[in-house]
Amino acid sequence: MSDSLQRTPLYDLHLSLGGRMVPFAGYEMPVQYRAGVMAEHQHTRDAAGLFDVSHMGQAHLRARSGRVEDAALALERLVPADILSLKTGRQRYTQLTDGKGGILDDLMVSRLGDTLILVVNAACKDADLAHIAAALGEDCIVEPLPDRALIAVQGPQAGAVLARLAPSSADMRFMDVAEFEVAGVPCVASRSGYTGEDGFELGMAADGAVRVAEALLAEPEVAPAGLGARDSLRLEAGLCLYGSDIDRETTPVEGALEWSIQKSRRTGGARVGGFPGADIILEQIEGGVSRRRVGIAVEGRAPVRGGARLFADDAGTKPVGHVTSGAFGPTFGGPVAMGYVETAFAATGTPLFAELRGRYLPATVAALPFVAPGFKR
Repeated sequence: MSDSLQRTPLYDLHLSLGGRMVPFAGYEMPVQYRAGVMAEHQHTRDAAGLFDVSHMGQAHLRARSGRVEDAALALERLVPADILSLKTGRQRYTQLTDGKGGILDDLMVSRLGDTLILVVNAACKDADLAHIAAALGEDCIVEPLPDRALIAVQGPQAGAVLARLAPSSADMRFMDVAEFEVAGVPCVASRSGYTGEDGFELGMAADGAVRVAEALLAEPEVAPAGLGARDSLRLEAGLCLYGSDIDRETTPVEGALEWSIQKSRRTGGARVGGFPGADIILEQIEGGVSRRRVGIAVEGRAPVRGGARLFADDAGTKPVGHVTSGAFGPTFGGPVAMGYVETAFAATGTPLFAELRGRYLPATVAALPFVAPGFKR
């Protein structure tokens, strides 16, 4: 393993649990533990899996005026979501866009009191926070939080587990945010995650991360899970991976993410546009796009991976798109994928053919998610 790779506060714990470490986004991260990816995936679906996501970027955004509304309006200059209406104790998903409507990154924004809390992707975090600081620095203070850890506990038993350790968490609903202690460690918790299951993401000071993780793992329902299971879980849930399913060459509308752009920011809304690429994105919402991200179910047992081409015919003469993410879906019971296809081929049920080692496998455009979500509404 390269000396240049960073380690999260849970690195030694991963080793003690049998984690197989791999390079990921500049960090040494566990791809799996002794049980293996399939078992970790299914345990998360059935009970609760614990994931280390401390490699993600965390930051506070505060207005120099002291008014959280000013911070929200400032952030709206960079993202298409309605941040102003975000109530304290709530979280929202959005994207940083560029002048062409492309996605620089996707992120979560939470409000607690006079502060907005940002969580961005690991590979993009330095560029994201520099971009935000450069654009909003006159009006806002951007405070990176490199000494914070982030732990996700996900699965249908996650709520019961956390309620034992932090009873007030039981009242939280999907996308709520609250502060409480776990094993004596102050945490900022959101009832969210990236598996399609109920669960929480817990942010805490790095020196308390092991204590929180060990307290969770001591509960009988909880087992460690690595990057491999996280990828197959999020794929079955139809959730995008930045750099694979969305990037600077895709817009939110092409990526089927227009649900995250509220009416207030759309044409006719109270604060229409004002974010980079707004003219392109808003026109696409009204007029449509030439390609769309879709789910793809492939016949047989062999998964098709990112980069595989998609065709309208079994001879491979009519290309209509490509796969961006693909894996075997343990809960779904077969190969699952996402990718982009020409809009004429984007309707659920449309037959396709996926190229795999010179063969053209029958596939079908599938509704997302592949597995029904378990969020606590």
